Formats: sequence, structure tokens, C-alpha cells
Amino acid sequence: MSNSKATEAGQPPAAKMRKIEPSSEEGFSREYDAITQKALEDIDICQNEIDQLNEKASEEILKVEQKYNQLRKPFFEKRSEIIKKIPNFWVTSFVNHPQISNILEEDEEECLHYLRKLDVEEFDDIKSGYRINFYFATNPYFSNDVLTKEFHLGSTGDPTSQSTSIQWKEGNNLLSKQLKQQQKNGGPSSSSAAKKRPLEFRSFFIWFTDHSDPSSDDIAEVIKDDIWPNPLHYFLVPDIEVENGDEEDDDEEEEDEDEEEDIEEEEDDDDIEEEDEDLDAVTAATAPGAAGEEDVDGEEDDDEGDDAAAEEAAAAAAEKKS
Repeated sequence: MSNSKATEAGQPPAAKMRKIEPSSEEGFSREYDAITQKALEDIDICQNEIDQLNEKASEEILKVEQKYNQLRKPFFEKRSEIIKKIPNFWVTSFVNHPQISNILEEDEEECLHYLRKLDVEEFDDIKSGYRINFYFATNPYFSNDVLTKEFHLGSTGDPTSQSTSIQWKEGNNLLSKQLKQQQKNGGPSSSSAAKKRPLEFRSFFIWFTDHSDPSSDDIAEVIKDDIWPNPLHYFLVPDIEVENGDEEDDDEEEEDEDEEEDIEEEEDDDDIEEEDEDLDAVTAATAPGAAGEEDVDGEEDDDEGDDAAAEEAAAAAAEKKS
């Protein structure tokens, strides 16, 4: 129907449709009326203003985070000095973390007993990356005092990583042992094959030397965002679990006691019911007009028959009770 005919019929003219150019992502085009098109353009303008505010907020948050990173440093250093007084603090915290313990081999755990200090250092420009420093005491595995793994965020947004070259001592190259073991088990035998390495083939030192996919380095994120902020939590995990276990045991004991009390009460009720039944039986047997009368014409048995029936009923009741 044309606009002129619609007007003659008393209907408002149809709004003029405006075609939107096809989207390169969606691969199709849509048509909107002028009112909807104007609303969409206004929403787009408003959304741009929101995005600009979000960018400013991110910049402000970054400044605040940088400020508090500096304020936290002396407390982290103080904490590190106190931790030195506790033997095997860091290896215990690592072993107690489910994701870290999942990749630790037995000989790697032994090596981490020499880990005396852990430090996570964010770069001045937080968005540019961070480094994880592992400080070791003299040990039979390698000669390095510090092992460092760094993560850098380039201008393209794709992260890269690099790590210290480990100076293994003769006969104690844990990385080589792990790779040989994996090769024997059908896993990758070199770092180049690690790109397609499944999770079960990972180990701590393979992680440390692997730079194939920094954007998906979950172990580094766990150390940086989970263990480092509060290692005490993971050091104390077994104690917390024991306390919770004791509470659960207490609850179970209380439940068992309640069940035993309920069973005893039920047994007492059953005994009372049996005694009542016995008493009713005796009463019924000795009561006048009881079922001992067999004469259909109303003639009563002699007293000897009644006494015998009563004695039999009493004897039966006594035997049942015993």
C-alpha cells in the first residue's frame, strides 16, 4: 500500500526504511526505520562515552595499584625475613597447593627443599609484565643462586616469557631426567614438542623452561596471584584440615550417641507394650464371663475348670515374659 493510499484510508504513512551496510563479521544486512536508526546511533555515542570513562578508570586504578605495590614492598620484605625462620616453608606451601603439587615430581620436591625465598616483582608499568624469582641455598642440583622467569606484555598484547638458564650439576639434571622419562612413557622428548604437551606430561622444571604459550601459563598465575599474596594459607592447609576433621568426628560421635538413645527408648517402649499385653491376657483369663465358657445353653463349668484355665493363662504369660 502506498503512502497516499494509506493516508486516504485513515492510516499513518509508513516510516521510511534506512538500510545498514552489511557487517563484515556477521555477514548480513538489516533495515531499520528512521526512529530506530536514530536511537541506535544515540546508543553508539553513549556507549563510546562509557568506554572512554572505563579507560580513564583503568588508568586511575593502575596508578592506585602502582602506589600500593610500592607500599606493600617493605611488608613483603619483612615477611620474607620472618619466613626464613621456618624450615621448608616454601616447599610446604607449594606441595599444599593442589595445582602446584599436581606437577611436582618427587625429585623436584626434594630440590625445592633448598628454596629459601620466593619473590614476585611487578614491573613499574604493571601492564608490561612481571618476574618470579626463586632464591636457592647451595644444593646438589644446580649452581644458580637465583632462578627467574619473566613475562613481558608487548605492544601487540601478546605476552612473551624467558627464564634463567639452569646450570645443572653433573648427574642431577632433573629437566633431562623428566624429558627422558616422558619419552619412555610416550610423551614429548624436547622443548619443541612441548607445544602440544598434555597436562600430565608437565613438571615444575619443564614449566620453568617452557615458553611456548605464555598467555596460558596457569602455573605462573597461581604463584603470582595465589601463593605469593598469602603463602601462610597454604603452609597451614593440613592443620586447617585436621581441625575441620576433628569437628566432623565430634559431630559424628554426637549423632551416634543420639541414635543409641533412640534405640534404647524404642526397646523400653517395646518392653512396656509386652508387659501391658501380658497383663491384659491375665485379666481377660480371670475376668467373669471370659471365653472359658463353652456351654451354648448358658450352663457354667464348675469352679475347677475356671481355676485350671486361669492357671494356664498365668503360666503362659510368665513364660512369654521370661
